[in-house]
Amino acid sequence: MNFIERFDQGSQDRIILCYEDIGEGQPLVFIHGWPSSHLMWEPQVDFFVQQGFRSIAYDRRGFGMSSRPLHGYDYDTLADDLNDILVQLDLHQVILVGFSMGGGEVARYFTRYGSSRIHKVVLLSSVTPYMLKTADNPDGLEAKVFNEMIDGLVSDRPAFLESFFNDFLVLIWLINR
Repeated sequence: MNFIERFDQGSQDRIILCYEDIGEGQPLVFIHGWPSSHLMWEPQVDFFVQQGFRSIAYDRRGFGMSSRPLHGYDYDTLADDLNDILVQLDLHQVILVGFSMGGGEVARYFTRYGSSRIHKVVLLSSVTPYMLKTADNPDGLEAKVFNEMIDGLVSDRPAFLESFFNDFLVLIWLINR
């Protein structure tokens, strides 16, 4: 495993982002969804390395082996983390692959940093940067959904995560039938 160190602009907190960097060639950067880690990409990383790509998968802040600060889980800060990875690894002509919340991070990256380092983007079941239902986002989810998730995580995190992943896998199975 490799690590990148960055300092948050506002708080000056030291953040460590853990990543795996395998292969040579055009870089693919894999961004996992909530509440996973870079390990979800293991089959894809191996496949694309065999196809001649450099595959980079990282743990977003708060996940896997990366730092778990008390703040900085907004899309602006997550996009800043992604940018620091691209800059510190001196990556160009990158193919960004964002899954679920990782796709929202990719979208926000473009609004903050543009596309000068990016060649292509792959969004997989992506969550756009704003999920809450509001007057100007009528297709969003009710606040009750997020509150129930928080309650489940606080009361019994392992049970919540097991149920979340089981429901998620059933949904994927139903979609692919």
